[in-house]
Amino acid sequence: MSRVAYVNGQYVPHSQAAVHIEDRGYQFSDGVYEVCEIWKGHIVDMGAHLDRLDRSLRELQIKAPMSRAALSHVMKEVISLNRVKEGIIYMQVTRGVAVRDHYFPSDDTPPSVVMTAKSINSQKLDQIAAKGVGVITVEENRWDRVDIKTVGLLPNVLAKQKAKVAGAREAWFVDKDGLVTEGGSTNAWIILSNGTLVTRPANHGILKGITRAGVLKLAEMNGLSVEERGFSIDEAKSAKEAFITSASGIVMPVVKIDETILGDGKPGPIVQDLRKSFHDASELIKLEVAGG
Repeated sequence: MSRVAYVNGQYVPHSQAAVHIEDRGYQFSDGVYEVCEIWKGHIVDMGAHLDRLDRSLRELQIKAPMSRAALSHVMKEVISLNRVKEGIIYMQVTRGVAVRDHYFPSDDTPPSVVMTAKSINSQKLDQIAAKGVGVITVEENRWDRVDIKTVGLLPNVLAKQKAKVAGAREAWFVDKDGLVTEGGSTNAWIILSNGTLVTRPANHGILKGITRAGVLKLAEMNGLSVEERGFSIDEAKSAKEAFITSASGIVMPVVKIDETILGDGKPGPIVQDLRKSFHDASELIKLEVAGG
């Protein structure tokens, strides 16, 4: 079956989906996005994702493209049309189409909205998680407002590509103080020898990950200790366990940082339990997926 995309009020074949060349997202990266996990016919933590989308739009002074109810309806329709039961939905909102000019366009310029959905092979991800992944470290070179989920991701792209070339799955940015901020598309975590989870506070230095918030909630439910603070590469390399979190990979064990193998080089019991039970702490919005 051909994939379907939503573009500015229309559901169109994915292969024909397009935006205007003067869309400000294309010209200036003047837009924001969200990615939600779809798990067993549910949208995971949709409310939290839409809350973050609202915040990103406010921070960039972009008008909401439609009501939350309408946005939710379009999300569900895109997922249904693409018959996705396990995967992700991507949505992007930009300041709209206008003659190229650094100044904001007139107030009557409608925002542009794009949505796509695709299936993900969860068994393949589980196989990757069973072995664990490697990360490399790179110098933090992004703008100061990475707490806004904008489409301006060139430093992230370059860092992720560097990781791929090095045979790793992710790159961790390291700030001027030698502390890990986050990954190119993930939040970063370590687990100390006493079982304490450590992750950087979700302030302006990192994105406030929705999956990250789910792990914090899960840790509280399970009585796990958490420290929200920065950690150095040396501390990370001597940690008992480590992992990364994202909507597409949920909880992914890290077994190698640069050239250092963590522990015995296999995912540890705490991170395995977190991955297995992650959805216990999630808000699950049931979908009636077409053909399901």
